[in-house]
Amino acid sequence: MSRSPLALAALLATAGAAHFARPRVFDGIVPASLPGSARTWTYVSGAAELALAAGLAAPRTRRAAALAATAFFVGVFPANVKMARDWRHRPAPLRAAAYGRLPLQIPLVLWARDVARKS
Repeated sequence: MSRSPLALAALLATAGAAHFARPRVFDGIVPASLPGSARTWTYVSGAAELALAAGLAAPRTRRAAALAATAFFVGVFPANVKMARDWRHRPAPLRAAAYGRLPLQIPLVLWARDVARKS
């Protein structure tokens, strides 16, 4: 995986835009323990990803945005756990996608941390 801050920004921008383009997909993985509606959390997390992407794209804000992205990737892990648990009885390809998201958080956290260190 590239350690490029602009590639990380593109990934976050794509994910953030997806939260607004297809919010229903994300609503289902919002942990029920969070207050308020799932849709609100979907939009908040999408907006956060877009803001992080913008911060990573600008050299002056890159370090702060990378540190925030590191925390963000850790913070959304419970949603990935919920998705894996909820999708355990779905067809194999969907189940594999849900389970695959769990270990994917590790390289994302390390990538964001690496960008912060080099900025």
